[in-house]
Amino acid sequence: MTPSRHDTASPAAGTPGDYFTRMYADHDDPWQLADRWYEQRKYALTLGALPRAVYRSAFEPGCSVGVLSALLAGRCRALLSCDREERALEQARARLAHLPHVRVEHLLLPGDWPDETFDLVVLSELLYYFTAADTADILDRVMQSLEPGGTLELVHWRHPVADHAQSAEAVHQQTARHPALVRIAAHTEPDFLLDVFTRPQQPGTPPEHLSVAAVEGLT
Repeated sequence: MTPSRHDTASPAAGTPGDYFTRMYADHDDPWQLADRWYEQRKYALTLGALPRAVYRSAFEPGCSVGVLSALLAGRCRALLSCDREERALEQARARLAHLPHVRVEHLLLPGDWPDETFDLVVLSELLYYFTAADTADILDRVMQSLEPGGTLELVHWRHPVADHAQSAEAVHQQTARHPALVRIAAHTEPDFLLDVFTRPQQPGTPPEHLSVAAVEGLT
């Protein structure tokens, strides 16, 4: 039986680590990321919303079994994907082994943040596991590593889950309030939220000057 995302309560603290261990204990791919049309379509939207065709270096924390990682690999020259669960990482490494520009590492966030810079950070189905305080910490770390002009993309499941510390709305609103980020795309469905943010080269740049058309000189 596949674990359900649906439930009704939220923990007061961040999601405990043993939640993920339990998820992978009996299921190689507990959320059926490789098989469900829902996930395939969401990933297509995730990639389609990215404002650049190619990125220099991307970071994808919480990569799970590496399904989205394999797709992101086609849009960047280097990709670092990480997760906290070794069982998930075994599958991710096998799935990505043929891609020499992809690294898969065991990192425990927020503390184990990589000491390098990126022009793309993708936080997909991740931040709702953290408290608001830890989310603020993660966003600060994102800003320390996201290059000026870089892209931050958030995608999160909207339905309540007992083991989530926050809702999708909460983490997307918290990110939107960050003074160094400008939201350039927003996609809302009953099931998930998708937001794309840019760290402008010049602080205070309005969103209309950061659009794909503006960057390509079409407006």
